[in-house]
Amino acid sequence: MSSAASVRVEKDLLGTLEVPADAYYGIQTLRAVQNFRLSGVPLSHYPKLVIGLAMVKQASADANRELGHLSAAKHTAISTACARIIQGEFHEQFVVDMIQGGAGTSTNMNANEVIANIALEAMGHEKGQYQHLHPNNDVNMAQSTNDAYPTAIRLGLLLGHDSLLGALDKLIQSFAAKGLEFGHVLKMGRTQLQDAVPMTLGQEFRAFATTLGEDLQHLKLLAPTLLTEVNLGGTAIGTGINADPKYQALAVKRLAIISGHPLTPAVDLIEATSDMGAFVLFSGMLKRTAVKLSKICNDLRLLSSGPRTGINEINLPARQPGSSIMPGKVNPVIPEAVNQVAFEVIGNDLALTMAAEGGQLQLNVMEPLIAYKIFDSIRLLTRAMDMLRELCIDGITANEARCRELMENSIGLITALNPYIGYENATRIAKVALDSGRGVLELVREEQLLDEATLADILRPENMIAPRLVPLQG
Repeated sequence: MSSAASVRVEKDLLGTLEVPADAYYGIQTLRAVQNFRLSGVPLSHYPKLVIGLAMVKQASADANRELGHLSAAKHTAISTACARIIQGEFHEQFVVDMIQGGAGTSTNMNANEVIANIALEAMGHEKGQYQHLHPNNDVNMAQSTNDAYPTAIRLGLLLGHDSLLGALDKLIQSFAAKGLEFGHVLKMGRTQLQDAVPMTLGQEFRAFATTLGEDLQHLKLLAPTLLTEVNLGGTAIGTGINADPKYQALAVKRLAIISGHPLTPAVDLIEATSDMGAFVLFSGMLKRTAVKLSKICNDLRLLSSGPRTGINEINLPARQPGSSIMPGKVNPVIPEAVNQVAFEVIGNDLALTMAAEGGQLQLNVMEPLIAYKIFDSIRLLTRAMDMLRELCIDGITANEARCRELMENSIGLITALNPYIGYENATRIAKVALDSGRGVLELVREEQLLDEATLADILRPENMIAPRLVPLQG
């Protein structure tokens, strides 16, 4: 410790540096902080990743202790340190930028140094007194960044998966509830932004619930399928060098118990060390959900447009004044924000895809970007779905009279009358309505093509929105 007692001096391959005395990280972490000033997003921004790192270190220490390679005192101190991190302590000490060179070595060393210094204090030593417990020799025993880091990423994703699924499920239920609420509201369906045929607003909202429900089922299946196979035990390139032959099975078994997830050892450790295919597929699923959310938000903005000069079939909850110059204007800010989140997730997927492709030979050095983008997509999607549900969907109301008015004045209504008056009559009525601006029902009544009882039957909601083929009367 220096005389000023505000720093301590640590040494590594490249020399010495003064590390803040109160920092639990060490010299290798500090070098990474000085080198990588890129995203401004530190590891601590993603707590599940930090917890995943601590769980990997705990499982490794357990395996090494069982095999007799780690003393009881060191194992106890490391276990205590890992447990405190898993419980949420010391996360602010994970300071390395998410984007970094070195294939994640800086992340791994950040974890090794923090755990080592917490453990040293538990043993009654000062931070940095690594002769008593070393970040590399003890905390990183039988590991490499190349197996510990990707295992921690997978585990972090599994640990954070439930919050994503929960947010999606709640959003689906919100849309489904609106589907029931709006089940009686007749309106005009549209294709290519043009009038199509009648439907109900409830059907429209139930379709939103259904399409997101498909993604929920896929996401529930994907994570256990893609993320539970880990390469812990492969060390540097998958050969397992510097690890006890019994280490892999023990470490993965312990990690499964610690995490509560059914982790299994990779069948081919060399393949698993370099392959990023699981992340590509999982990110692609996140992108698919983002695309669907964005499309839904586009629809909500269209359906609420106007209100006086647009479609105006629904009202979105007013969240804030919409203009600094136009009094009374209220914008659909919540769907707009979700659109932008979706664009970010789509961009994340592309960056991740390029990073997965950019690996060479036995390791993918771009894995830090893969981790950053996939954790960012999950965080953004989870927050966006909660926001959309709480601040928009739950408060949507229907303009029932407006929906009915647009439907009855639409030329598309003629499709529902076609089986009753014939294609020739329907085509002629549609053209007159289009040319004159008059309503389809008005013209049908004027020409006495159908009586009021028949019209009333045709226009009943249950007859307008489901299959019903009536033989044409000749």
